[in-house]
Amino acid sequence: MKKIGFDNEKYLREQSAAILDRVKKLGNKLYLEFGGKLCFDYHAARVLPGYDPNVKIRLLQQLKDKLDIVLGIYAGDIEKGRVRGDFGITYDAATLKLIDDLRKWGLDILAVVITRFNNQSAAVMFKNKLERRGVKVYLHYPIDGYPADVDLITGDKGFGKNEYIETKNPIVVVTAPGPNSGKLSICLSQLYQEHKRGVNAGYAKFETFPIWNLPLKHPVNVAYEAATADIQDFNLVDPFHLNKYNKTAINYNRDVESFPILKLILSRIFDKNLNLPMYNSPTDMGVNRAGFGIVDDKVVQDAARQELIRRYFRYNTEYVLGIEKKETVDRVMLLMEELGVKVTDRPVVEIARKAAEEAEAGGKGNEGIYCGAAIQLSDGRILTGKNSKLMHAASSLVLNALKVLANIPDEILLLSPHIINQIAKLKEGILNAESESLDLEETLIALSISATTNHTAELAMNKLVELNTCEVHMTHIPTPGDEVGLKRLGVNLTTDGKFSSRNLFVT
Repeated sequence: MKKIGFDNEKYLREQSAAILDRVKKLGNKLYLEFGGKLCFDYHAARVLPGYDPNVKIRLLQQLKDKLDIVLGIYAGDIEKGRVRGDFGITYDAATLKLIDDLRKWGLDILAVVITRFNNQSAAVMFKNKLERRGVKVYLHYPIDGYPADVDLITGDKGFGKNEYIETKNPIVVVTAPGPNSGKLSICLSQLYQEHKRGVNAGYAKFETFPIWNLPLKHPVNVAYEAATADIQDFNLVDPFHLNKYNKTAINYNRDVESFPILKLILSRIFDKNLNLPMYNSPTDMGVNRAGFGIVDDKVVQDAARQELIRRYFRYNTEYVLGIEKKETVDRVMLLMEELGVKVTDRPVVEIARKAAEEAEAGGKGNEGIYCGAAIQLSDGRILTGKNSKLMHAASSLVLNALKVLANIPDEILLLSPHIINQIAKLKEGILNAESESLDLEETLIALSISATTNHTAELAMNKLVELNTCEVHMTHIPTPGDEVGLKRLGVNLTTDGKFSSRNLFVT
């Protein structure tokens, strides 16, 4: 059984109370910038064991009668086809998915705002698509001199030229499919428009990480630095909070750097006669209570150290693929060294590498490439898989794990040899595939077919759900079919960043 370090119910009580208190203090109209992932927050779930990846959705459900939800997306991200890494889909597709996910939980959005809109053709098409599906779309435009030219920003040629979003409820949640989507600008633009209309509206920020009441070098906060190493974020003690209250609070560089100008913008927007309280520090702006949900600090520290290692492997693989910069890999390695963490502290790493060595010694590799894989089950047992002429390493790994979970003897076959042979004939003889070896996606399909006539295969299939959140390491980068299968199983995958084939084009 995995150890629990986070109490969702305690967190929900603390968090909802903090938001409602902030609404009351800010005139009963709050624009709440939601940073991080609104749903499927797997980073938080990994570093805070017990954390429900969708606990923020539960929070919104509790506040449902008091809030409107607005999604922001940067027009440039639509135009460039920017991809959200955890789902492997573009930001515009992620926006559509987020709308669908919210609706499944009984939450609907008020509108989508396309930020820094400059008639980008892809953004226009996206706007049309949303509107023709009944979704309201508002346009916010580039503002010259943002954020430094405060006089221009807080005037009719600044926030005043943006389209005003009609809201009804006291809490307006402003979120986005990813970072740098313009959430803060949407909030400030709306504050400007509200105050012009005589509405006493305020602003606050909801950001899970870094956790302000944990130490600067606490592994959970260091893991956040690793998660944002690609955009060069780093944590620091909030100097404004320390100076004002003589208390240490942790924030991150962008919020600290932008606070003086943000405070100036807010002071220009607010009507002094309304007597709204001004913030004295970036930490003051936040309403995050995640730290109060931690019930076992040792468990979350251990989990965060493991996340550091996963981030290193992820960035290293992306570097090999030409996606990431070497500086990002080096940054995470430095963070690991600061905490005394080594890649081999991840239990599945050395065992996967040993499996690859055994495959090579046995001469069972495919095209001379010997791949090893290892999985750690929820009870701590570690199993391995190797590639062969019949199967990829990921395929044999999953089948081995299913046999163990279902107490099926190793000598019993889960897949009919006839089915494997037919798939091999299809791949090599008809589809002209380079290899007849089954990737994981093909293996799972074959398993489901076998389960219709093979009760043992059916028992194995029923155990697939138990692989969710298990730790997996592979010595080689998974092929597309392996990657899809592993992602759908929900395992935490890392790789050594080696290619599984000498071919440059892999299908």
